[in-house]
Amino acid sequence: MSTSNENTKKNEEEVKAKISTPEIAPAKTAPAKTNVPVQTNQKRVPGKNRKTGSKSEAKDSQDDAPEISEKVISINRITKVTKGGKKLSFSALVVVGDMKGNVGYSLSKAPEVATAIRKAIGSAKKNMQKIPMRGTTITHEIIGQCGGARVLLKPACEGTGVIASGPVRAVCDGAGIHNILTKCHRSNNPINVVKATIDGLTRLKINHAIK
Repeated sequence: MSTSNENTKKNEEEVKAKISTPEIAPAKTAPAKTNVPVQTNQKRVPGKNRKTGSKSEAKDSQDDAPEISEKVISINRITKVTKGGKKLSFSALVVVGDMKGNVGYSLSKAPEVATAIRKAIGSAKKNMQKIPMRGTTITHEIIGQCGGARVLLKPACEGTGVIASGPVRAVCDGAGIHNILTKCHRSNNPINVVKATIDGLTRLKINHAIK
């Protein structure tokens, strides 16, 4: 009987020892990363960076674009009387040109001055006209007219400069004319003077058409 009691006590002690010390599971280790290059089927073009290729092309296109000069000739305030009261707006006369024989003008209206100028610049760029030139001056003498304004345009030799008033000078500078003699007759309205100048320049004949 004593041996059986001893065996039961040993069994109970072993069970208690197992319960008090739980088994700890072995920690899982992550697989080691190997620096193996991944092979792709894309072919790299030598001497070209794909990320900066589009940016460099955009910069080249901007550099190749011609420089356009923009000049505001006059800004007028316009008041329209309606049934509800007076409506205030502004008109802007703008002349633009690439200084290489192309020039245009526009008269736009808007409730704000900045908006009127922006609209006029956009419209003038769309309506640019080619001006016949002989070097840095015009091909021959001509008189442009619009309404009551008359503008005399005469070619000049090298070194003369632009002898003109404000509106006519803006048109000549935009077209790239550096030597010219001008004279405004009758009306001095800036809008009509600009239109008369453009009228005279667009009616110029090219060199081989002059006898």
